[in-house]
Amino acid sequence: DVSSPKHGKVDPNNMPHVGGNMWAGGTGGRDTAGLGGKGGPYRLDAGHRVYQVPQAEKDAVPEEVKRAAREMGEKAFKQRLKEIQMSEYDASTYERFSGAVRRQVQSLRIILDNLQ
Repeated sequence: DVSSPKHGKVDPNNMPHVGGNMWAGGTGGRDTAGLGGKGGPYRLDAGHRVYQVPQAEKDAVPEEVKRAAREMGEKAFKQRLKEIQMSEYDASTYERFSGAVRRQVQSLRIILDNLQ
């Protein structure tokens, strides 16, 4: 069961963590920042294979936990904007321009990676 969203512990060795509710950047778990899980406050990719929790489990997360996760994610987003000295307006403008060329940038990255 989910209880309350949190960032989670950071693994100094960046080992892959699947399931549970302890590690930040894990996959398929609960309550912590990561990918493929349920009840976490925001997505956090540690570069490992992603394991997905079934959608039915994600849908069953209580509304108060979803609300707390959204609030925590919004707070982390605003803190990150402050750290990089960016306003919410700047972020939305950046996202608008970035989104327009996202596919082309991804294609260019693939080409450059292959050339290396």
